[in-house]
Amino acid sequence: MGGGNCNPKDFGAAAYWEARYSSPSTGGKGGGGGGFFDWYQSYSALRPLLRACVPTSSRVLMLGCGNSLLSEDMVKDGYQNIVNIDISSVVIEQMKEKHMDIPRLTYMQLDVRDMSFFGDGSFDCIIDKGTLDAMMCGDDAPHGAYKMLAEVARLMRPGGIYI
Repeated sequence: MGGGNCNPKDFGAAAYWEARYSSPSTGGKGGGGGGFFDWYQSYSALRPLLRACVPTSSRVLMLGCGNSLLSEDMVKDGYQNIVNIDISSVVIEQMKEKHMDIPRLTYMQLDVRDMSFFGDGSFDCIIDKGTLDAMMCGDDAPHGAYKMLAEVARLMRPGGIYI
């Protein structure tokens, strides 16, 4: 393994995440099947910070969304435009299915090291609840983390916020 030290789980590898979200206990069928997981904090814990720093009209990018309920809870609280990305096509399909009736939530399979799909300055806020940590476990750490942060800087509108 590269610069990370994450034995035995390789959080930096796409294959790990595909397998994790394919597992009934952590991913499940039909949009997660009850196996939702927030890495650090729930929306209720983050709400005071988000409401103070991120207007509900902001265009938000959620890095490494996984099967977290954070985006769904933000939309329920009035946020208008949240783009969720993850390296796992499995979890993206699950979350698209779960949220097909919520047009304010978009889900895309993308690698955070190359988000060239989006133009410069596309987002007011970029939220990372553990993706940078996972990048530091990859075979290309810390280079992969550098590439991710360079993309974050490119995508952020002037005056934007990275959480």
